[in-house]
Amino acid sequence: MTEESIRSALAGVKYPGFSRDIVSFGLVKKVAIEDGTVAISLQIQTRDPKVPETISRDCHEVLDPLAGGPDKVRLDIDIQDPPGAPNTPGGVAGKSSIPGVKKIIAVASGKGGVGKSTVAANLAVALAQDGLRVGLCDCDLYGPSIAHMFGASDHQPTADAAENIIPIEAHGIKLMSMGFLLGDSSPVIVRGPLANRYTQQFLRQVAWGDLDVLVLDLPPGTGDIQLTIVQTVALDGAVIVTTPQEVALIDARKAITMFAKVNVPITGIIENMSWFECEHGTRYHLFGDGGGRQEAERLHVPLLAQVPLDPETRVRADEGAPVALLDPGKSAISAAFRQAASRLPLEAGVH
Repeated sequence: MTEESIRSALAGVKYPGFSRDIVSFGLVKKVAIEDGTVAISLQIQTRDPKVPETISRDCHEVLDPLAGGPDKVRLDIDIQDPPGAPNTPGGVAGKSSIPGVKKIIAVASGKGGVGKSTVAANLAVALAQDGLRVGLCDCDLYGPSIAHMFGASDHQPTADAAENIIPIEAHGIKLMSMGFLLGDSSPVIVRGPLANRYTQQFLRQVAWGDLDVLVLDLPPGTGDIQLTIVQTVALDGAVIVTTPQEVALIDARKAITMFAKVNVPITGIIENMSWFECEHGTRYHLFGDGGGRQEAERLHVPLLAQVPLDPETRVRADEGAPVALLDPGKSAISAAFRQAASRLPLEAGVH
């Protein structure tokens, strides 16, 4: 029994609701062998008592056989409040921990390919069209697309006197994305800790100013960037994007479970690519019919909108002018995003 073998065993313990383990998340602060007893120190930020209970149980499950029984394993778990929780310095329950930002809403999906970034971009535009001061942070470091969707790929951010990044503005929205820092063909090759550092900088070292809402376009899945976000800022809610098909819904449920584990409320579900409508009015449900609506009913959360599949959405994203900019009276897609925006519990501030 060595420290290396203990850490190897702990690498098999997943953080509840996430796909990564407690070692790679950096939650294991100390591993020691003292008089034949394994001593482990963990640090966890959560308000859910079930999270440390589950981690403790799973740690014993992998360590007890290695150490020779539960009496040979000592776990010390330091449970801390997440950012913005009551009794934390500068934190107020339900409020953003980013100065000047009233609300933070995450747009997430369990898998890629469901149009999450398209939804995030158009939802941000729809909120701005309703008179709110909006920021959009592209947290998908490995597949950033927000810069292109807003026609600002050739823009580069500058810094203010306090060395905070000044976000790019397009269509009345403040933007931050890795796409502003790299060329279109430049890949992001960073491991977990560096990716987490970039994510924290995008959230905490950007001069967002006064915003009614900051929309976060999360990467797909339930990995380390998602955990970094929920431990860096206090999210006011999460919007889950899915297509109607069961394959997408399976992964959407994983994302919903992840947010439940870290006490982030689900603000609603947006069903994307709900149908394709021909010129003569016939609807074709290419990815199934009503899966997002049924999931929303099962979870007792709002179905914010059903967004049809339409070539104009793709065309305008490529042109850098999101479809939600169109008159909702003339565009069913724009109307769907305006509907979703109107159903979010947000209020415009005094400009």
